[in-house]
Amino acid sequence: MSAAPSAHADVTLAPLFRDGAVFQQNAPVVVWGQADPDEAVEVSFGQQSLKTQTDAQGDWSVSLAPMEASFEPQTLTVKGKNTLAVKDILVGEVWLCSGQSNMEWRVRLSNNASQEMASANFPAIRQFKPPRTAASDPQKDVVGEWVVCSPDTVGEFTAVGYFFARTLREQLGVPVGIINSTWGGTQIESWISAEAISQVSSIGQIEERWQERLKDYPAAMSEYNESYAQWKSERDQAIQSGKKYTKRAPREPEGPGSRWEPSSIFNGMVAPLVPYTVAGVLWYQGESNQGHESEYAELFTTMIGQWRETFQNEQMPFYFVQLANCIRKSDPTGEAWAYLREAQAAALDLPNTGMAVAIDIGTSNDIHPRNKQEVGRRLALLALRDQYGYDLSAQGPRLRGAKTEGARVVLSFDHAEGLNSGDEPLTGFFIAGENRQFYPAQAVIENDTVVVSSGMVPEPVAVRYAWANDPVPAPTLQNAARLPAEPFRTDNW
Repeated sequence: MSAAPSAHADVTLAPLFRDGAVFQQNAPVVVWGQADPDEAVEVSFGQQSLKTQTDAQGDWSVSLAPMEASFEPQTLTVKGKNTLAVKDILVGEVWLCSGQSNMEWRVRLSNNASQEMASANFPAIRQFKPPRTAASDPQKDVVGEWVVCSPDTVGEFTAVGYFFARTLREQLGVPVGIINSTWGGTQIESWISAEAISQVSSIGQIEERWQERLKDYPAAMSEYNESYAQWKSERDQAIQSGKKYTKRAPREPEGPGSRWEPSSIFNGMVAPLVPYTVAGVLWYQGESNQGHESEYAELFTTMIGQWRETFQNEQMPFYFVQLANCIRKSDPTGEAWAYLREAQAAALDLPNTGMAVAIDIGTSNDIHPRNKQEVGRRLALLALRDQYGYDLSAQGPRLRGAKTEGARVVLSFDHAEGLNSGDEPLTGFFIAGENRQFYPAQAVIENDTVVVSSGMVPEPVAVRYAWANDPVPAPTLQNAARLPAEPFRTDNW
């Protein structure tokens, strides 16, 4: 069925109400759409039948009463001047997966892709993926469909989202829907509403960067046109002479109406999804904010608060992935991502948030680590513990405090049950004195603490752990659940 608006003002449904949808269990489910102003609308689902009337703008909505999970396909019927029937709807858990390329990354590009796809017989896992859309104003509609998970389809699913959903499906025994609203190479300011971002302290710098891009766009476009014409001429000549031509076409610059406009992706890819009832949000983003680490903590916490308000759920769980280890050739300091990770972790001060640490599963020379299975599993552990009440370890050691005792520093941690370093030496610690010169430290586990020292630093004042884009040596501290310790520093230099 099609829910696109028609010229005859037929009753329509919002974009997520398509065949194969998953509704959230145990929560009111808002169903909404449009029709003629003051038109009577009747909505039926299962044993529920609700009547309403559109407002002066033609908008209507009803709220289905909370339902138990069900694998039995059901039909949503909406009657106005016309009748719509949305089929094959399941009831279970629905999670919104969002962010940039590491959340967008597909199953077919992940570790063991062939085996993973071949075994993906999970028809009760479904994905809805809107296309990449930037807009200057909030939109009401997006193109998209719910896709049932199978060996033929799962390759295009968000890998992190799929492995998260698979774990929930196995543990909870209910259908799982994932909404894959992602766009690679995007900055966080594009995912925040205009009203919310206007309140952040860095709005001046953000707007200045956008205006600079607009100012440079005409010249960049002119240069692109010349480069493209040259590329096309070379390609055509090669084809005519029977030669292979592998040079990539130049990339067209992005200006007005692009993903770089603040709030543009929220307008095009989040606003049309509201207020679809979801259990929570999974977020993996931050790479494109390198260079503006000092802005990120406020932007991220602002976004979480704004999305919760927009989805009308102030307690909506929000679980995110801290950036994995990776060499960043564009960063001469070698520490930009360490500060960005710290800014990400600041969101843990908000209630109902959780962070999956990935400092141990990245790939030094690839910004897109392929081990999305473990990322999805770690996010699922957070949800299972905090959202679904499972008694399990869901996060690795997190620094609680540091106490200097002569020439050594004693570090205490939360989530420190069974501190260990696996089969490797305990590494990743650096220590400094008043001169702020950091040296590799010897680290020893004593009960539930780590004692750090160095002969080069007789009077230590600061310790850092895994404090680099791609820490060397690789950090090894973990707990009994084999979940890695979160990178940290005790200084504020």
